[in-house]
Amino acid sequence: MQSLSSQSLTNNIYLDRVKSFLLWSFTLTVCLLVVGFPLGVLMVTFGILATIILQAVLPASAVLLVSGSILALNCLIVFVGATVLTSQGIHPEEVSWLTWLHGNSDSQKSNIPVYASCPLTCALAA
Repeated sequence: MQSLSSQSLTNNIYLDRVKSFLLWSFTLTVCLLVVGFPLGVLMVTFGILATIILQAVLPASAVLLVSGSILALNCLIVFVGATVLTSQGIHPEEVSWLTWLHGNSDSQKSNIPVYASCPLTCALAA
């Protein structure tokens, strides 16, 4: 009986780690796509220049090499970041700026209606 409960506890820890890693991977991917858009523009610009330079050396596979390298670099950044955050024991539920991930909304903010014309007309009523 004792070994069964310790084995289920071990499986629960591994499941918690995998869940944390997957949540961090998803969160970092979304952040890279949304917040890192200027970084993406710079990577595409660098990729185009690298493709033009490599076209003289590798005419058949310059585009494939550069685009694959950029994609692999992005995946590596996301997975290494998720691995580091998971190994440090930081869970996405503990981070305060990830409220959109928790699914909790502030009930006080959601009950107040905001109209599109309010910035123009609310000062007149007061």
